[in-house]
Amino acid sequence: MSDTTAVRTSRRIFIDKQSPRAYKAMLAAAETVRAVASEAGLDRELVELVNIRVSQMNGCAFCLDRHSRTALGAGETPQRIAVLPAWRDTELFTARERAALAVAEATTDPTDAAAQEQAYEAAREVFSDDELSALIWVAITINSFNRVSILSKHPVRPAPRQ
Repeated sequence: MSDTTAVRTSRRIFIDKQSPRAYKAMLAAAETVRAVASEAGLDRELVELVNIRVSQMNGCAFCLDRHSRTALGAGETPQRIAVLPAWRDTELFTARERAALAVAEATTDPTDAAAQEQAYEAAREVFSDDELSALIWVAITINSFNRVSILSKHPVRPAPRQ
């Protein structure tokens, strides 16, 4: 079944395909955010942990698939990806990673002002201004892409078995 057929069957449109100019602008913004994160000194593994955690919170299967693979390619371990939803209950994550994950969660669900303030203050202890700003932009960006994929119902195709 082609992408077009899949779209018609579910009565959803792939908004990235329907409005390619808007999507290209999002891609350009994502490239800029990736560059800003790198320039600030955030490593790819940390960025991908944030992308995965935000995608878990939002329930975005497409982005979870994509960013889990990217994280593995960047050196992340399957174990840490598997326990990421319970990151607070394990010692597998560093203080910087914990602070980044808390900020990512606060960015994704900003309704708990006390948790947001606590996450921000913890992040200020371990990240420079440039790092923290880039980290928040990473979380904002993946939240946007999650919405595109969720509302478009982008499919997750089976990966070849290794």
